Amino acid sequence: MADTTPPTPVGLIPYLTIPSRGGQAAVEFYRAAFGAEELFRNLADDGERLMHSRLKINGSLIFLSDEFPEYGQTPDIKPEGFALHLQVDDADEWWNRAIVAGGIPVMPLADQFWGDRYGRLTDPFGHTWSIGAPIKG
Repeated sequence: MADTTPPTPVGLIPYLTIPSRGGQAAVEFYRAAFGAEELFRNLADDGERLMHSRLKINGSLIFLSDEFPEYGQTPDIKPEGFALHLQVDDADEWWNRAIVAGGIPVMPLADQFWGDRYGRLTDPFGHTWSIGAPIKG
């Protein structure tokens, strides 16, 4: 059988570890919140945990999987010290869709002094996302 896995482009691709067997739910959240398109999915041998998913969000790739302590991924990974930033065409549209899908506001979406409409939210899996777009004139 031929390998139908799409090739991985060269570059920097964020890879999220999702706790508590939430990988498949994370894919659904990212679809609803950010319009993600799932390009590839591979389940673990247990048929439940997500071994690997490749998503396309706003033209860029992001990978994710469930945690796998048996392979050295500690189950207490806490995603701190970074945010995934979405630079978009309409910050209000992206923000509202993410909040309706279950995102939790951290910094409310507002016009900022640097010229963007910008806000930060946390997804249900503990990852921080920022959303920004130029202020409409």
